[in-house]
Amino acid sequence: MSCTKVWIPDPDEVWRSAEIIKDYKEGDESLHLKLEDETLYEYPVDLQGNELPLLRNPDILVGENDLTALSYLHEPAVLHNLKVRFLESNHIYTYCGIVLVAINPYEQLPIYEEDVIYAYSGQNVGDMDPHIFAVAEEAYKQMARDEKNQSIIVSGESGAGKTISAKYAMRFLATVGGSPSETNIEAKVLASSPIMEAIGNAKTTRNDNSSRFGKYIQIGFDKRYHIIGANLRTYLLEKSRVVFQAEDERNYHIFYQLCASANLPEFKDLALTCAEDFFYTSQGGDTSISGVDDADDFEKTRHAFTLLGVKESHQMTIFRIIAAILHLGNLEFQAEQGGEACSILSEDEHLNNFCSLLGVEHSQMQHWLCHRKLVTTAETYVKTMSPQLVVNARNSLAKHIYAQLFKWIVQHINKALHTTVKQHSFIGVLDIYGFETFEVNSFEQFCINYANEKLQQQFNLHVFKLEQEEYMKEGIPWTLIDFYDNQPCIDLIEAKLGVLDLLDEECKVPKGTDQNWAQKLYDRHAGSQHFQKPRMSNTSFVILHFADKVEYQSEGFLEKNRDTVYEEQINILKASKYQMVASLFQDEKDAAPTTSVTKGTSKISVRSARPVIKAASKEHKKTVGHQFRNSLRLLMETLNATTPHYVRCIKPNDKNLPFKFDPKRVVQQLRACGVLETIRISAAGFPSRWSYHDFFNRYRVLMKKRDLSKYDKKQICQTLLEDLIKDPDKFQVGRTKIFFRSGQVAYLEKVRAAKLRAATIMIQKTVRGWLQRAKYKRLRQAAIIIQRYTRGHLARRLAEHRRRTRAAIIFQKQYRMLRILRAFQRVRNATITIQAFARGMFARRIYHKILAEHKATILQKYARGWLARTHFHRIRGATIVLQCYYRRMKARQELKALKIEARSAQHLKKLNIGMENKVVQLQRKIDEQNKEYKLLNEQLSALTSAHSSEVEKLKKELVQYQQSHQGDGSQLVSFQEELEHLRLELEKAHGERKVVEDSYVKEKDLLRKRISDLEEENALLKQEREELSTIPYPCEDELSQSMIEENSQMKKELEEERSRYQSLVKEYSRLEQAYDNLQEEMTVIKQTPGHRRSPSNQSSLESDSNYPSISTSEIGDTEDVIQQAEEVGVEKAAMDMTVFLKLQKRVRDLEQERKKLQTQLEKKEQESKKSQNEVTSDHEDFAYNSLKRQELESENKKLKNELNELRKAIADRATQNNSSSDVQDSYNLLLNQLKSANEELEVRKEEVLILRTQIMKAAQQKGTGKITESITSNASWPNSDKHIGQEDAIEAYQGMCETNRTLVTLADWCGPFLRLLEAQLQDQRREHEEEVEALKNQVDAIKEEMEKQQQALLQTTLQLSPEVQVEFGIQQEITRLTNENLDLKEMLENLENNEKKLNKQLKIYMKKVKDFEASQTTIPAERSQHERKMQAAVQRKEKDFQGMLEYYKEDEPLLIRNLITDLKPQAVSATVPCLPAYILYMCIRHADYINDDQKVHSLLTSTINGVKKVLKKHNEDFEMTSFWLANTCRLLHCLKQYSGDAGFMTQNTPKQNEHCLKNFDLTEYRQVLSHLSIQIYQQLIKIAEGILQPMIASAVLENESIQGLSGVKPMGYRNRSSSMADGDSSYSLDAIIRQLNVFHSIMCDQGLDPEIVQQVFKQLFYMISAVALNNLLLRKDVCSWSTGMQLRFNISQLEEWLHGKNLQQSGAAQTLEPLIQAAQLLQLKKKTSEDAEAICSLCTSLTTQQIVKILNLYTPMNEFEERVTVAFIRDIQTHLQERNDPPQLLLDFKHMFPVLIPFSPSSITMDSIHLPASLNLEFLKKV
Repeated sequence: MSCTKVWIPDPDEVWRSAEIIKDYKEGDESLHLKLEDETLYEYPVDLQGNELPLLRNPDILVGENDLTALSYLHEPAVLHNLKVRFLESNHIYTYCGIVLVAINPYEQLPIYEEDVIYAYSGQNVGDMDPHIFAVAEEAYKQMARDEKNQSIIVSGESGAGKTISAKYAMRFLATVGGSPSETNIEAKVLASSPIMEAIGNAKTTRNDNSSRFGKYIQIGFDKRYHIIGANLRTYLLEKSRVVFQAEDERNYHIFYQLCASANLPEFKDLALTCAEDFFYTSQGGDTSISGVDDADDFEKTRHAFTLLGVKESHQMTIFRIIAAILHLGNLEFQAEQGGEACSILSEDEHLNNFCSLLGVEHSQMQHWLCHRKLVTTAETYVKTMSPQLVVNARNSLAKHIYAQLFKWIVQHINKALHTTVKQHSFIGVLDIYGFETFEVNSFEQFCINYANEKLQQQFNLHVFKLEQEEYMKEGIPWTLIDFYDNQPCIDLIEAKLGVLDLLDEECKVPKGTDQNWAQKLYDRHAGSQHFQKPRMSNTSFVILHFADKVEYQSEGFLEKNRDTVYEEQINILKASKYQMVASLFQDEKDAAPTTSVTKGTSKISVRSARPVIKAASKEHKKTVGHQFRNSLRLLMETLNATTPHYVRCIKPNDKNLPFKFDPKRVVQQLRACGVLETIRISAAGFPSRWSYHDFFNRYRVLMKKRDLSKYDKKQICQTLLEDLIKDPDKFQVGRTKIFFRSGQVAYLEKVRAAKLRAATIMIQKTVRGWLQRAKYKRLRQAAIIIQRYTRGHLARRLAEHRRRTRAAIIFQKQYRMLRILRAFQRVRNATITIQAFARGMFARRIYHKILAEHKATILQKYARGWLARTHFHRIRGATIVLQCYYRRMKARQELKALKIEARSAQHLKKLNIGMENKVVQLQRKIDEQNKEYKLLNEQLSALTSAHSSEVEKLKKELVQYQQSHQGDGSQLVSFQEELEHLRLELEKAHGERKVVEDSYVKEKDLLRKRISDLEEENALLKQEREELSTIPYPCEDELSQSMIEENSQMKKELEEERSRYQSLVKEYSRLEQAYDNLQEEMTVIKQTPGHRRSPSNQSSLESDSNYPSISTSEIGDTEDVIQQAEEVGVEKAAMDMTVFLKLQKRVRDLEQERKKLQTQLEKKEQESKKSQNEVTSDHEDFAYNSLKRQELESENKKLKNELNELRKAIADRATQNNSSSDVQDSYNLLLNQLKSANEELEVRKEEVLILRTQIMKAAQQKGTGKITESITSNASWPNSDKHIGQEDAIEAYQGMCETNRTLVTLADWCGPFLRLLEAQLQDQRREHEEEVEALKNQVDAIKEEMEKQQQALLQTTLQLSPEVQVEFGIQQEITRLTNENLDLKEMLENLENNEKKLNKQLKIYMKKVKDFEASQTTIPAERSQHERKMQAAVQRKEKDFQGMLEYYKEDEPLLIRNLITDLKPQAVSATVPCLPAYILYMCIRHADYINDDQKVHSLLTSTINGVKKVLKKHNEDFEMTSFWLANTCRLLHCLKQYSGDAGFMTQNTPKQNEHCLKNFDLTEYRQVLSHLSIQIYQQLIKIAEGILQPMIASAVLENESIQGLSGVKPMGYRNRSSSMADGDSSYSLDAIIRQLNVFHSIMCDQGLDPEIVQQVFKQLFYMISAVALNNLLLRKDVCSWSTGMQLRFNISQLEEWLHGKNLQQSGAAQTLEPLIQAAQLLQLKKKTSEDAEAICSLCTSLTTQQIVKILNLYTPMNEFEERVTVAFIRDIQTHLQERNDPPQLLLDFKHMFPVLIPFSPSSITMDSIHLPASLNLEFLKKV
């Protein structure tokens, strides 16, 4: 039991996965579990109840499309499966048995396009992935198959997506059941949605677009199951929202839309402003919705009103009423009489606006808004009301007005959707509110939950019924399954004295209150198990619904149930001056008829389910609860009379976040919507069901070999189950299926996985052992060989090493000695040299160092002295200054003291002491100073003299230096002048050089320009020659590349134009088919009683009067269109008229172009006639032209001689310059080629001259000779010696006269032919002369240009070396000669073409002359003989069949009937392919031969009409369609091949050219036949696609081409249609290949053109690829590795078939590329980032959405495979961000490539065709 996965409850995630890590034994109190986050957990076990955790399904079953396919069916399994599909795979739809669970993604997904609709159309509900379209398709299919009405019930809480799901279901039904007429009924059905959303949807706290009413839309269908009309029922509109909105909520959208558009000029009278200014629209706070433009939505609403036929006046009245409600909410009441009364001011602008908008009297409305009338038996009272009562009355009036308006709009929508055609069946779409529970639940929630109780009861009974039917059909014993029955809860609500009855009873009581009603509920239902009384409240009550228990507050129940509106206010509105406003409030005396379901029919009468609301009156009116109960009863009767289909919408989170999953909210809704109840009912019986075929394929690995040898699969499966499952109650064997109890499939999967694991281990063990042994043997053998060779190599290398070592030692000894000696000598010499240089260097370095030190010492000495002196002088100066200051201070002190002492006698005595001695000393000192002064004077004079001498010397040196320097300056100046002169000369030279270079460049540019002009002129001349010539010439690479690009662009444009043209043809054929259908309907209508005579002059051919006529009158007439408009209707005729007029205009344009071409042709014929007259009248011109031609030929010879001389000169120069031998060889080779070409040209010229002389002789022989000269008396015959007498001569003369007359007649007969021949010769001669003259001028011009170029180039090449000059000259000459050689070849080819043309014409005319001579020789002498010979001649012509068939005009219908209408392809299978086309052309040719345009027109028109009639009759017969496609194309080819147009006659034989049309141009009819061919091709493709399409999904995706590769996974309630072993819907790939072989053989046997056959299979293979890929993208069960392998094998089979049929070039294989890449994507590894890059680089033909979709759908078929992680898919999306892929998910399998019908001439001649007797065409005569 360990490792088993279980589910345990969790308060946050509801359920949590865990794994048992320890075996559980009975009696244990807990389970040891390990959670997903690796934490350990002990789960307590209830020993008394023995309740263990719920088991988890195997991983392979997770993510299933159908919840019933799960082995363990319980709440956590359902929740987990939905979560995995929603979050990991982004799948919002999941089946749960018969229920489709739809989770709102809150994001727009690309799964609702029209291509998805077509992909689901026609498919079984289990064949594709779950989708709302699959449910709608199932309802549509069951309606058509069972002829029973259907219902699609969409439910869910607010914000779950009910409205959008219902909208998509209606869109699907409108698309697949679209009406063939142009009534646009499906558009009207879809247009009702925006109107109902505007007036019935509002923003709530849970949903921005919540439907506040329930609706049931019945879409009616006719017998052909096309939509003919619809009817809308509504339930329980939330009127209270008009006057009250909770916080963060809004009123109905229409109020805000109207306020957003109030600034429009037509709405100025409404007196509206923004929504915040009105009380009824501003109570919720914010009045806007993010992402919603109210003004834009209002325009859509108005457009929808217009589409449904609501008049502009009615629309304005609707908007006036809505605006009036807003003004009514802004009325202000003033309290009076102490709050007992109130009033409204007369000046209140809102009251004025309200009265003016509704057209009611102001004073009355002002009065009765504040008063009420009380009527008693005696009298009537008028009583005032309190402000609160007035506000309540005002709100009731507003709600009543809006409810009546809502009702009127619904009635008008039903009127617009109503049809007079009888309804055969219908599909109803019910969009109704789901179970609701809020904090405060009132009357609305009570009614909603009551409706859901009824729907849940119907759902339970239906599920129970289906289960019972399934068991009874399979023959399984039926055991009663206990399921929840909510009938007691329903009885509590609607039974006698139930909640509703007590509520109605309390409403009748005059002073009834909500509290009294609640007390009655407590007293009456206290003992009910579904009713509870809250403990803390006396005004609330609790009802236990099937989903949950809900507490309702009784406050407001009575008021809402009464829905009281005062009669006086209603009477004022009835008196409105606006008719529509008054009609809204009229009494409805006639109640709507009730719906009755009779036994003989399933029809349900259509009526509005809205409750009938009457104005207040004395009569008792029904309460809202009573009305709702009745409408709900009618709804349930309708649903019970139909087959229901359920859609349960789930809201994943309350914050409206995209792809956010809240498990608590989802589980709550699953419990409320009945999904878990469905699971419980299924789990109670046998939920898992397998067909024998699927079970056998899945579990064949568990079967024994002896069991597999049996042929009875049922017995094999039963034997296996008996062996594996011992308990017989765990499974039951039915007729076609095996039924399992819950958990048994998981057990079988476990056993299968164990068996596969054991087999895998065994295979791996064996393979790995074999691989290791093989590897060991291979390594051992390799090691032995390597060792052997290695040892030998080592031994040889050792011996060689020893020999080399001994020799090396000897060499080393000698070499080392010599090397050492030389090294010593080299080192010694180097050492001596280094020493010498080093010593010198060191000596010089020391010397320089000493010198530098000496100089430095001197510098230091002077510097230090200067510094010392400077320092000394500075210090001395400072010291002196200090001393002076100090001494002055001391002196002043001493002076002061002395002055004091001087005044005393003592001082004087002291002064006189020693004065004499001092005088003596001073005298001596003066003498010494004088001596010193003299000595210094002498020294100074000596220094002065020395200084002056030195100064003089320096002055002399300075003068000398200045003189020398002045000489150098003059020399420098001269040098500068010379340099300046040289600079000027250099600049001048540069300027001259620049001028020369500029002139050179200009000349070079001129030469290049001239060369380019010559080349362009040459190219133009060559192009003209190529147009005249029949042989195309090779172009240069660049030209060919540009031509290829232009051709590809032209082909692309041609393909686009062809596709547009063919789409127009297809549209025209569709309109023509619709016209025929309408004609049939008109004939049916005409067959009604009453005689109506058709016009007698109406022809049977006038139905296709748009075919062109041969006459020159305007094509077509509008009388047919006018008659069509009168009979069918204005709209249809107008549509056909536009197409008809476009075609008529196109025909007129083509006719004008034909006239222009005809006039040009006539002008050319006149010119040719003039030239013929000139030729016949003037022979001198002919002689002059011949002489001129001879002169030109002589000039041509001269030119040739000059060319030879030039060639010789070049050759001589080349030999003189000693050019290389290879250039000389190539040059000689070129000369030889030119010489051979010239020789051949001479031979051709001689042949032309001989031919010209023969023609001249033939022209001269036409003149008559002088016969009379031969008649003499001695006449004799040449070549005879016999003498002739006179009588014989006379007789001979008469015979000669007769012969002469015969020759004259012959000349007269041959004259035109000879003149024509001469004229053609003259034209050819003139053209030749002009060509020669042009060539001569061209040669002269080229010579001049070449000479100029040679002179210019000669100057540039003179500076080159001689070798380069020679090579350059030779290259130039080779180029020139090559060009001249090409020109001569062109001339030669032109002459050859002219020669061939002349030979052909000469043969033709000589043959005609011989025929005429032969016919003239048969002319008799007598009349009777002449007649007999003429009769013989006629008989001879009848024997020689000319390829024409004659018939009488009255036999034309018989011809069309026998050859077209009644012809079977088998009747002409043994004859020539396309025999009817050949016969028709031979008839057309005879009509052309006798110049009968009416006959041609009638035959072609009848043929086209007959073919269309046959195709319409056999519109599903591939063989017949292919037969007439081949014949129509062949007739078109014949009209082209024998049209006389040279472009179509290139491959004709002379005999075929004789069968061309002579008188009529049938270009317009060729266009019509081309149209018809395209239409037949499109019908052929449609038939083939209709045959192949049902096979594709089964054969390509499901069929096991490789047996045992794929294993079918467990399926749920909705099994695949192809699951049956021998079902009719199961096809193999061989079936498709057989069908393709049938198509190919039919088309080839009937002679269809191979190009068209290739296009057919290209289209079919594209359809196969598109359908298979679309199914792959919409089916989870086929997106697996094994399917990829099967798919790749199947595609290879198709490619092999293409190769076998030689259709590789058709492009069919390329159309399979997306499917091939999808198969490879399924097989590739999907883990790492490298895998993502590989996928992105490989899948280039798949879009990003397709790649991501396949990865999301990828499903492991075994537990050994792994799922694709979300991170890997995100990585793929990141890699593919740069792609600009189209947004669509599916391929358009209806896309049709434009067909190209190439011209394909036939080699069969008309005279070789034999008419078989089986065709009954005896009335046709061969001509």
